[in-house]
Amino acid sequence: MLSGVKHIILVLSGKGGVGKSTVSVLLAIALKECGYKVGLLDVDLCGPSIPYLLNLQEKDVHQCPQGWVPVYSDQDQNLAVMSIGFLLKSKNDAVVWRGPKKHAMIKQFLTDVYWQDIDYLIIDTPPGTSDEHITVMENVRSLNCDGAILVTTPQAVAIEDVRKELTFCRKTGIPVLGVIENMSGFVCPTCSECTNIFSSGGGQSLANIADIPFLGCVPIDPRVGQSVEKEQSCVAKIPDSPVTAVFKDMVKILTKPIAGAEDGTAET
Repeated sequence: MLSGVKHIILVLSGKGGVGKSTVSVLLAIALKECGYKVGLLDVDLCGPSIPYLLNLQEKDVHQCPQGWVPVYSDQDQNLAVMSIGFLLKSKNDAVVWRGPKKHAMIKQFLTDVYWQDIDYLIIDTPPGTSDEHITVMENVRSLNCDGAILVTTPQAVAIEDVRKELTFCRKTGIPVLGVIENMSGFVCPTCSECTNIFSSGGGQSLANIADIPFLGCVPIDPRVGQSVEKEQSCVAKIPDSPVTAVFKDMVKILTKPIAGAEDGTAET
């Protein structure tokens, strides 16, 4: 089922609460706005937040002869989404599963979803380096997996956990595309001034030490969260946001080696 997917990017973090799912959504939207066909797979089985972040909670997954059909927004057919959140009877249902059942579900997500022909598949993973990650790695390592993006926040405790995620990637043979520092300051919606409410520079420092690319600092901009929940693209609706600038630059970095190299793929 992944044979029609040209590129796969994993989004990883060493701990929860760093905004990994938000980064996954914004990256998928930024790629879509640049003309790519994008799939977004949520394999965070215990905390599936992708449907909420895209205001798709009421959508259902359907079957076709080829497998599961991913969910599409009513406003755009260039972004396909799959999450266990679409399979739960209620958004308040908890997934209380042991490792083998999680393994089986993730494998089914990676083999039974009919993505058709898409340019990029963004896989939003749970925090840590547990069974779910090993299952994903085993299934995508031999495919067109470009690599992983590591998400951290500026605090030292988050950066220390991301170091472990970096070690995990190197042990499993997954290339690291870069690190992004999320929640790097707060953008005032009135004056647009950015204030560092945490420390800053941790992501850049980690990238320098580990000799991996630094993809940018993403500040907290309340307008971005509001636009995403309304199924609106912050890239198109809020061009003046520093968040928009960061993700536009990130898309250029991630697609530069293949921009224009494939038929039907837009240049950035």
